[in-house]
Amino acid sequence: MAVKVTVEGEQRVYGDHERLLTAARDYQSRYDSDILLAKVDGKLRELQKEIIDGTNITFVTGKEKPGIQTYERSATLLMLKAFYDVAGKENVDKVKIEFSLGQGFFVSARGRFTLDQAMVEKIKERMKELVKKRLPIEKKNVHTDQAIEAFHKYGMYDKEKLFKYRRVSRVNLYCLGGFEDYYYGYMVPDTGYLRYFDLVPYEAGFMLMLPRFGSPTEVPEFVPLKKLYCTLMESTEWGEKRGISCTGDLNEEISKKGCNEMILIQEAFQEKKIAELAQAIAEQPDKKIVMIAGPSSSGKTTFSRRLSIQLQALGLTPHPVSVDDYFVNREDSPRDENGNYDYEALECIDLPVLNRDMTELLQGKRIELPRYNFKTGRREYRGEYLTMGKSDILVMEGIHCLNHKLTYDMPRDNQFKIYISALTTLNIDEHNRVSTTDGRLLRRMVRDARTRGNSALDTIRMWPSVRRGEEKHIFPFQEEADAMFNSSLLYELAVLKQYAEPLLFGIPRDCPEYLEAKRLLKFLDYFLGIDSRDVPNNSLLREFIGGSCFNV
Repeated sequence: MAVKVTVEGEQRVYGDHERLLTAARDYQSRYDSDILLAKVDGKLRELQKEIIDGTNITFVTGKEKPGIQTYERSATLLMLKAFYDVAGKENVDKVKIEFSLGQGFFVSARGRFTLDQAMVEKIKERMKELVKKRLPIEKKNVHTDQAIEAFHKYGMYDKEKLFKYRRVSRVNLYCLGGFEDYYYGYMVPDTGYLRYFDLVPYEAGFMLMLPRFGSPTEVPEFVPLKKLYCTLMESTEWGEKRGISCTGDLNEEISKKGCNEMILIQEAFQEKKIAELAQAIAEQPDKKIVMIAGPSSSGKTTFSRRLSIQLQALGLTPHPVSVDDYFVNREDSPRDENGNYDYEALECIDLPVLNRDMTELLQGKRIELPRYNFKTGRREYRGEYLTMGKSDILVMEGIHCLNHKLTYDMPRDNQFKIYISALTTLNIDEHNRVSTTDGRLLRRMVRDARTRGNSALDTIRMWPSVRRGEEKHIFPFQEEADAMFNSSLLYELAVLKQYAEPLLFGIPRDCPEYLEAKRLLKFLDYFLGIDSRDVPNNSLLREFIGGSCFNV
């Protein structure tokens, strides 16, 4: 029987029971990278699915977010299969995708083997062998109880615990050459698609290097980020000591012990870290300007307020200075490629005036502080004067605060630079990461709905632009920081779930942003929700859900 469909705007006829893979092969020559998924009537589908009569089909490559995420999941399965083949499954206790580090993923492993450079090379070579064989990645749908039993047998206890708290009665497992695993999302048809990767030994594990969004055939070179790695490992180890390193652990804590004590302990840990930062600053009298930078929704405002309180407790007098108040007048602002004002560009800031004022303050001179009027688009002076005394210290926040070009005329010895980000180390399970980007997106979605009246659709739509600005203006300078602060909280996704789900359900199915909303809803479904009433009013999380004592 013939199946009539519309493929990329063209009418095509295929045989009964033919798969989307056949249509993808017919159209592959029109793309400069592999087709990885299909959209069938706007819904994502794996290429292994059958073609359905009367549908409209388009294709997805690694240049789109769902495509590159599919590649990452599939390559992770490939790496794990190769790891178990090389080490011997009887010798492996645990292999864990710990966190994203720069342009790659840090992997740790425990068992009866020596994870050295020679072993990493063997795993990489085994991955290449499996790619050449074009082994199929098979999906099977099993009862949840059956999946739990399988994970226990394989020693994948994070997954076993995860599915104890899942509402669904059935689950999809993926199998590659006898190796079974669970993944949050879609997969490519076979290993032949997974040609681009690298493994690099690093610290006590190794880096899995894969193509990034927008460049599906290029594997970035690994650049060590020692400060970021240490910050992430500290948070990871702290979570493990608390017995919470994956979503199943968090759900078990919530269901069996409640959440009040967990919240208090996590908040106490963050306050301790802020106090340590304040102490480090106070012990260096030459540090007169604290400069804070980080990506969107990191909690910079609340962090700077709490840091200022700790500095005051040590006898210092902090003065907030906003880099935004040094914006050039709007008509003098640079424009982007679309002709719109580019407010994230360094050239938006009047660098000579900023450097002059800060230098004069450091010299003990009196200056008049500006205030930028965002309604008129002009810098104003309102008679606010400041002179720096012995105990005075400036606390400056802005996206460029780690970039030496911002403070080119200020002595580096007088600056203490802090990088802050919500560096999520709580994973869904040992092989499925919680993206730091997803955590920040949910934070921003909840905050923007509360403070700006923006819908979840608005936030998702503008998020790629936010990410491009971060990649350009913030991430390249993070290792310039004197200290890093992780603003993520182990329990926060269980709280954000209550606020974000209604917003995501409000996105219409016929919008392009619906696919991302659907993915985030599935992600949030892994978490048991908790009430926000136990969250302290000085918590960083209050900046997003409301109720902060800092009026942010």
